[in-house]
Amino acid sequence: MKALDGVKILDFTHVQSGPTCTQLLAWLGADVIKIERPGGGDATRNQLVDVEGADSLYFTMLNHNKRSLTLNTKHADGKAALEKLVAACDVLVENFAPGALDRMGFSWERIHELNPRMIMASVKGFGPGPYEDCKVYENIAQCAGGAASTTGFRDGPPLVTGAQVGDSGTGLHLALGIVAALLQREKSGRGQRVFAPMQDGVLNLCRVKLRDQQRLAHGPLREYSQFASGEHFGEATPRAGNDSGGGQPGRVLKCKNWEKDPNAYTYFITQEAVWKNICDLIGKPEWRDHPDYATPKARLPRLNEVFEAIEAWTMTKTKFEVMNLCNPLNIPAGPILSMKELAEEPSLRASGTVVEVEHPKRGSYLTVGCPIKLSDSAVEVTRAPLLGEHSEEILREVLGYSKKEVAKLVESGAV
Repeated sequence: MKALDGVKILDFTHVQSGPTCTQLLAWLGADVIKIERPGGGDATRNQLVDVEGADSLYFTMLNHNKRSLTLNTKHADGKAALEKLVAACDVLVENFAPGALDRMGFSWERIHELNPRMIMASVKGFGPGPYEDCKVYENIAQCAGGAASTTGFRDGPPLVTGAQVGDSGTGLHLALGIVAALLQREKSGRGQRVFAPMQDGVLNLCRVKLRDQQRLAHGPLREYSQFASGEHFGEATPRAGNDSGGGQPGRVLKCKNWEKDPNAYTYFITQEAVWKNICDLIGKPEWRDHPDYATPKARLPRLNEVFEAIEAWTMTKTKFEVMNLCNPLNIPAGPILSMKELAEEPSLRASGTVVEVEHPKRGSYLTVGCPIKLSDSAVEVTRAPLLGEHSEEILREVLGYSKKEVAKLVESGAV
C-alpha cells in the first residue's frame, strides 16, 4: 500500500514546476495521468536531447511513475473524454499561461460543476497584482522572489543559484497544498482551488533574508563578513558571498589541491559550543580564553582573521579529511560535492536518493529518487512514459470505453 493509493490526478503540467509536483505525488502512490498533445506532447521531450530518437533527460527526470494519455481537447470527442476524466479524478494540476484553461472551456466553475470534489491546483508566476499575467521562468522567479539580489558577492552582480528554487521549489509547495486539500476534503466533502505562485515560493525559501531586511533597521548585520571588513551597509539585505547568514558564522574555505580541483573546498561553521575544539584543532589554543576571541560577540569584528587561520589549516587537508577530523569533535563542516561525486556516491544509491532507471529508447540513465522517505510507503522509481503509451489503457480502465470506442477516437484524431 502506498500513501496516496486510490488518488487519481489529471496532470496538465509541462516543463518543470508542475511536473515536479505531480512526480512527487506519483512517487507517493497517486495514479498520475499526464495529458499530452497528440504528436508532440510535453515540450521538454524534445529539449536538450542527448540521445537521438529518445525523450530528453529533461523530460524523463521529471515524469517518472506517470501514465501518458494523448488527448486533443479541441476535438469534440477529446473534450468529451476530458470531461469524463474530470468527473472521475480527484485532482487536476496545471501550469498553463494565465487564462489558458478557461479558453479550453475548463474554468474552475465548469470543473467544479463536473466534479464538486475536484481539487484544482495551479502554478503561476505571480499572485494577484500588477504582474499576475506575466510569463515566468526559473531564473525570473529567483530574481522576482528575492533570491538573486541576496546571492553572490557584494562587489559583483546578483546571481541565480543552480538549485531550482523557482520551478522545483514551487512544485514542492504545490504538492503540500494538494495533500492538505485532499485531507480537508475528507472532512468537508468538497474540492477547492490550490494556488502556488512562483514568486511566493521563492520568497518563502528566502525568509531569512527578509528577516535580515528588518534587522537592518536596528544596525549593521554583524555576522556578515562586510561588518568584519568595516564596510558600509545599504538599505537592503546585501549579497553575502558564502557567509552562513545565521547566528553561527560559516564560510567556504579552500582545501588541499584547490588550485587544480574546482570543488576542493569545505564549508566550515564556527559554532560557539565547540569553539575550544576548533582552537585546538587549528593550532590556536591561545584563542580559547583570549578576550578578543573567546565569545561570539568578541569574534564578530575579527571573523576575517578567524577564518583565515582556519583556512590555513584546511588547505593542508583534503575536504574529506577535514570532515573526518571535525566530525568526532562535533565541529560542523562539510565537503563541497560535485555532481560527479554525488552521482557516484554509493550511500545515495543505497538510500534511493540517486536511482538508475532503464528506458526502452535511451538505455540506462541516472535520476534523483524520492527525497521523502516514508517507512510504510516505499518508493519504486519507474521510467517516464513514452508519448501516449497508456492512452488505450486509461480510456478503458478509468472511463470504461470499449476497444471499439477507443479505436474510433484514435481514428478521429481525438487521441
